[in-house]
Amino acid sequence: MNRRHMAATVLLGLGVLAGAARAGDVMTDPVPADYYAFQKVVYQNDSGPPDDHAYFERLLRHVGAHLAATGGKVEIRVVSFAAGVKLFQMAKTDHELASELDGLRAKGVRFMVCRNTMKGMGLRPEDLYGVKDADVVPSGVAEIARLQGLGFVYIHP
Repeated sequence: MNRRHMAATVLLGLGVLAGAARAGDVMTDPVPADYYAFQKVVYQNDSGPPDDHAYFERLLRHVGAHLAATGGKVEIRVVSFAAGVKLFQMAKTDHELASELDGLRAKGVRFMVCRNTMKGMGLRPEDLYGVKDADVVPSGVAEIARLQGLGFVYIHP
């Protein structure tokens, strides 16, 4: 690569970065109340090795940010299966995770847990933080597909 081509590439890269910075600045401005229409969203939670705890914190932070960004004009369901069920096991002893779950539930977020996973792990609802019989669905992946059929948008953070 000659010097002229290299300089042009560097300048182009700097321009892209400057544009990204300006775009980021725009998002710090208040969002108009009518910017987002009502949304229906299903988040998939199947964990995130190697650090499940960090993944669960990130997932809950994303859900909270989603609520805040839309001003609550959103119906959110979080479907947990496979290793994602560990969130509710960990929350039994981790007061921060428990508090985050409680706060999101209080804002209308519905957390659903896969019965197939629970059966495979030998778990009952009372073994999981805040999980009631009504929160248990037959199959996590089938529930996500069912919700998509009902118009929910799928997100896997």
